[in-house]
This record gives sequence, structure tokens and C-alpha cells, in this order.
Amino acid sequence: MYLPMKPIFSKYTVLVSAALLLGSGCTNNFDDINTNPTTYSQSSFNPNYVLTQTQLTYTGSTDFAYETWRGNLIYCSTMVQGLATVIGYWAGDKYRLNEAYTAAYWERSYSEQVKPVTDLVVSTDGKPEYKNLHQVARIMRALVMERITDLYGDVPYGEAGQGYYKGIITPKYDAQQAIYADLLKEVDEATTALDPAADKPTGDVYYKGNIAQWQRLGNSLMLRMAMRLTKVDPDKAKLYATKAQGKTMQSNADNAYVLFDVAGGRATQNRNSQVLLGDGGKEHYYVKWSKTFIDYLRANNDPRLSKIAVTQLYLKDDDKTQNAGAVSAAAAQKGLANGYDLSGLANIDVKFSPGFTSFPDFSSPNPNMIKRTGPAFILTYAESELLLAEAAQRFGLGTPADHYTAGVTAAMTYLSQYDPSMAVTPAEASLYLTAHPYDAGRALEQINTQYWALTNTMLDFYESWSNWRRSGFPALTPVAYPSNATNGQIPRRFPYPTSEITTNPDNYKAASAAVPGGDNLVGRVYWDK
Repeated sequence: MYLPMKPIFSKYTVLVSAALLLGSGCTNNFDDINTNPTTYSQSSFNPNYVLTQTQLTYTGSTDFAYETWRGNLIYCSTMVQGLATVIGYWAGDKYRLNEAYTAAYWERSYSEQVKPVTDLVVSTDGKPEYKNLHQVARIMRALVMERITDLYGDVPYGEAGQGYYKGIITPKYDAQQAIYADLLKEVDEATTALDPAADKPTGDVYYKGNIAQWQRLGNSLMLRMAMRLTKVDPDKAKLYATKAQGKTMQSNADNAYVLFDVAGGRATQNRNSQVLLGDGGKEHYYVKWSKTFIDYLRANNDPRLSKIAVTQLYLKDDDKTQNAGAVSAAAAQKGLANGYDLSGLANIDVKFSPGFTSFPDFSSPNPNMIKRTGPAFILTYAESELLLAEAAQRFGLGTPADHYTAGVTAAMTYLSQYDPSMAVTPAEASLYLTAHPYDAGRALEQINTQYWALTNTMLDFYESWSNWRRSGFPALTPVAYPSNATNGQIPRRFPYPTSEITTNPDNYKAASAAVPGGDNLVGRVYWDK
């Protein structure tokens, strides 16, 4: 069950104390989410520490990147053709259903994110000494719930995490339409209520209590949620996009991210890195950048190509030693086609695919992107500027070309936050934009394809997949893997966990029956039209 704890952070870095304390207090099963937590002394409890916990677990479970591996990487990264692999249990780019994997995000997020952040919201409400912490908690809860509902659709929302306070142990599923309406209201109200003269949350890993930056993050999040509704409720999308004008992130210095360290073992290391470095198998050797992504960067002479990708990084599948002579030259980069394996069957074995040579010849993520101490990006200035560009193009809110230019520039120059060696200069970005200027005739395609490229480099494939489903760009070609579960369609949502059949049967049954297209990989969430 959930216990308030006291992890310790230094600046933006996750330290070993966080791992030891956080790991001792989180449950892994959704049926425990709403149970009565062990009581604690309100006089000695400092809720700032729960903010730290929520920010850490939002980047992935302390339990060996459990849902990051299964949700962000195995499924989302390959479905959206950011990464590709021939590993058989990586079901995403084979459109096969592994119910344990698609349920992983639900299982971990409700226990390790929703429960503590809901407690944080409630425990700080009405307390002047925690005025800003309360509003930050509301924004964090919106971040958490937006991702859950984007992955599954209708989900427990209003009653989630309320077992201790209201005795609700079988929370109802709220309609995604209603969830989004409340998320927008919550973030709008919370961001407006933030007060630079009041408390500065001490447990804040993103901004060290900088309230002005939280205001910009809140407005950028509100903009992202608003633009999710462009096809189903354009009036509401315009209303909240208008509210965000002039209040979003102003530069890459506003990027929200968490830095990690290695002192606490797996619990305090970057989640994506643990998987891509092969801690659980041979992902280091067999997971590569997708051919779709590499070909896009190469075709456009994109300066990011030589920064994010290297060939010859690993020379043997049983040796995780990185080759010091790995090749970063753009001309050498080669993406791996999605939808292949090592089965020996001529139509799907990668060794029979056009252009196959050897696995070291294919592009791996630059090792500086997947350092165990590297950043996990939450939301960035580049995202907000590209969303503003689309809002300007759709709704006449500002000048789309200006936001597009700012968004693309930031999407390239932010790479230095991974490592200085990955820096793309403003001059290089300017040359790219001169060759690829904003084109009003294909603006939506242009903006959202850049958003896809950006979120791929952020390794935030949850967001890459969500925005692709919402916008339809880029126009990805589905794979033709045999015996897939989608009739050859790129998956559109995660099915509900089968554990809900026994732990929350009545609410699960109603929600499952209401999914447009069925409770499966090709069913649709509310905003996906």
C-alpha cells in the first residue's frame, strides 16, 4: 500500500535515497490502489516528498522499467516506427497482442503514480503553507491521467486513488470526453492559481520550485491537451489554445526533464536506458532506429541524423561493450525495417529483407542518448511551439511560420541537453529551415511530422504514438507480419487489463462494451477520429 516517504534529490538528479525509500512503498496491483493506507502523523508528514516520488515514477517504474519496457518501447516505439527490432517478444511492430505487456502501464501507473499524486492533491488542499504545491500536484495529476486515458480511453479518473478518502474500491470508468474536459479545467485553474510569492515546492525535480516555469509548463500542457481535441471538439480546442497564448514555454531552458544517477542501482537509473543497454536481454544489439525514421532524416538532410544515430556500436549480440569506433557520419546511417524477425521464414526473416547485411551496420541510438544518468524528457519547448504552429494554422492564433521555425529550431538544438557532443547549432537549424521552410499548403503534415521526429528523439514514444493517432502524420505504411491481431492495421489503443474482469467487473464490463471498434488493439479512444 502507499506510504508517504522521504526521498532525497539534489538539483534535478535522482539519488539513491529516493530509490530505497520509493521502492519500499509502492504496490504493483491495481486492486490495491484504493485500499486504506497506513496512517501517518500529519504533523510530521512533508508532502513535498510525494511530489518527488510522482515525478520519478512518471518516468517509469522503479521495478526495472517495467511498463517503460513494455509500453513505451516494445509497443509504442515500434508501432510509430521510431524504433524497430527482430526480437520476437517485441510485439508492437508485429501488431500482435501480448495482454501482459499492454496492461503494464495500467498496472504500474495507477499504483505508483495516481495513488500518491491523488494523496498529494488532497493532503495539500486548503493549506496556505502548501498553496503552490497543491497547484503543482493538480498539474502533475493531469500529466499522469492524460497519458493513461490516451493509452486506454475511458478509465477510472474521478474516483481513482480515492479509497482511503471515500472508501471507493471499485472506481467507475469516466468517459474520455469528460476526462479531457476536467483535465483542461484542472490545469487552467491550477496554473492560474500559482503564486510566485508563495511557497516554492522543495521536492520539485523539474524546476526546483521555480513557479514561473511551472506556469509555463502548465500552459504548455493545457495547449497539448487542447490540441488533442482538434477533430472531436474544435471549439474547445480553440478556447484552451487561446488561453495558452503567450504563456507557454519560452526556450529550451524551460524543458521539463529528470536527470538520473547510478548510485541507487536500477531504481535511480534512466528507464529507457536500462532496456536499450540490454539489461533484460539482447536489446542493445537487436533494437535499432527504424528505417522509416532514418530514411526521413536522410531524405531531408536533417542535421539530427549524425547526432542521434551511430552504426557499429555493438559488434556481437553477447557483448554489451560499446565500440569506441562507432560511426556517427550521416551517410553511414541505416535504419532497420519494421515487421521482421529471425524466424527463418523468407517473407519475414530480416536476413532475407532487401539491403540486409549485418546487425552492427544498422543504426543504434547514440550512446549519449541512453546514458543511465541521462535525462528523461517530460514536455519540451519544441513541442509547445509546434503545437502553437498548428493552433495558429487551424485557428488563426498568431503566425504559424514563426512558431514552426521556433519549434524546429528547438527540436534540433535541445539535443545538447542529452550531451554537449550532440549539439546541433542554431546556424545548422537555420540552414535546414532555409531548405525546408514552412509551407501553408501542407502545414498540418509538416508540423506533425516534425512533432513525430521530435518526440522520437525524446524517446517519448507514448506521445509520438498519441499525436500520430490524433493527426494522422506522418503517413506510415503498416507492416505485413503474418498472424497479426489487427488485420494489418497499426494499433490504435491498448486493451483494458484482463485483471479488471475480477477486480472491478461491473465497471470494466460497461467500459469494455463501449469502446468504438471493440476493446482490442484497433478500438479507438474518443479523440481518435
